[in-house]
Amino acid sequence: MVNHLSGKSLLLSAFTSGALGAFVPLAQAADAPTLNTGSTAWMITAAVLVLFMCLPGLALFYGGLVRAKNMLSLFTQCFGVAGLVGVLWVIYGYSMVVDTTNMVEGQVSFNSFVGGLSRAFLAGMTPESLVGDIPEGVFVTFQMTFAIITPALIAGAFAERMKFSAALLFMAVWFTLVYAPVAHMVWGGAGALMHNWGVLDFAGGTAVHINAGVAALAACLMLGKRKGYANAPMPAHNLSLTMVGAAMLWVGWFGFNIGSGGGLNGLSGIVMLNTQLGACAGILGWMFTEWFKVGKPSALGLASGALAGLVGITPACAYVGVGGALAIGLLCGVFCYLSVTVLKKRFGYDDSLDVFGLHGIGGMIGAVLTGVFCLPSLGGLVEGVTLGGQVVAQIKGVLFTTVYCFAVSWIILKVIKALIGLRADEHVEEMGLDLAEHNESAYNH
Repeated sequence: MVNHLSGKSLLLSAFTSGALGAFVPLAQAADAPTLNTGSTAWMITAAVLVLFMCLPGLALFYGGLVRAKNMLSLFTQCFGVAGLVGVLWVIYGYSMVVDTTNMVEGQVSFNSFVGGLSRAFLAGMTPESLVGDIPEGVFVTFQMTFAIITPALIAGAFAERMKFSAALLFMAVWFTLVYAPVAHMVWGGAGALMHNWGVLDFAGGTAVHINAGVAALAACLMLGKRKGYANAPMPAHNLSLTMVGAAMLWVGWFGFNIGSGGGLNGLSGIVMLNTQLGACAGILGWMFTEWFKVGKPSALGLASGALAGLVGITPACAYVGVGGALAIGLLCGVFCYLSVTVLKKRFGYDDSLDVFGLHGIGGMIGAVLTGVFCLPSLGGLVEGVTLGGQVVAQIKGVLFTTVYCFAVSWIILKVIKALIGLRADEHVEEMGLDLAEHNESAYNH
């Protein structure tokens, strides 16, 4: 039996109709779990940190990168998706991710792909309900923040040209048909599709980053290029805000990764260290590549490198040693830089804020390299796996997520385009989405 260190998969694998089973990385749960106030306090903090990543972190990072006339549209989309997905998560999203009805270890059924609705509207939750040793309400909220930030990431791809109504509708349907099923397949525990394959994803390389990045690629291909793209300059209007947003994302990422363990133990220190090393190595990888290619390192480049490294280390942070974390961060910095420059230019798509280049490519690299550096012979922490077998499992997870996400995202976009249209009118795009769609302006001078 492969000894996989526990991540979210164990958090979600032991749900029953009346009580919730336990999860604690590297430890067996007690037969009768009791509330741990220390773990509870930490998980509340982690949930706040992940929400902080989206609001204000991601909103500032994205908002500073667009032209001034579109800054508030990014904030509006981030707040809109937070409200919409937060409500949908409670109504049915949580149930679709955690419901394990009819799932059996090693067997594939319909529920291997998506959970049922037995926990819709948080049915069965009481003040005494525990997930491991934390209140279920805390667990629900923590997982909600993941569900919020994932579709919010996609907004960067269609920035400055998608109608607000279309963006909200897309994010709601995408959350339902893509995020929830993929999260279930990855973290649903025994009987879930990618669990059966042996895919390792501690904190969201597939369900969050590859998912968001691939959907972003589908969206920017469907929408087409911004008016004037490649012909008129479209500089970031306030890089200071972008740098502040990137720093907030870096800080919040510790809640993202460490919180995925569901509590605090010895593994938490490894996850924290690897997260930090991934970011630091990502900075160096991007910085030196850019320095070599264009002769000067940029502030935006260093911030982007940190995020690339953080994306790459997300699936691996509990499974690799420090050498693996450094390698993953460095390679993500290099190849994410090449993807947002060489790759994007070669294929000519307009991914406004390089969501695919950072999250899609970074998530793919991190997911595959998790299968390499998780081996104890390479400093990893996962016993009983082989290099070939684990890398194949990781590639299967990456390919399935990519194909499923792109196909379903494309269909969703096609349907929305036929129903209400996707793209803002040309004069609206020229005026800017802030004034045209929200009757507001970020600046009054």
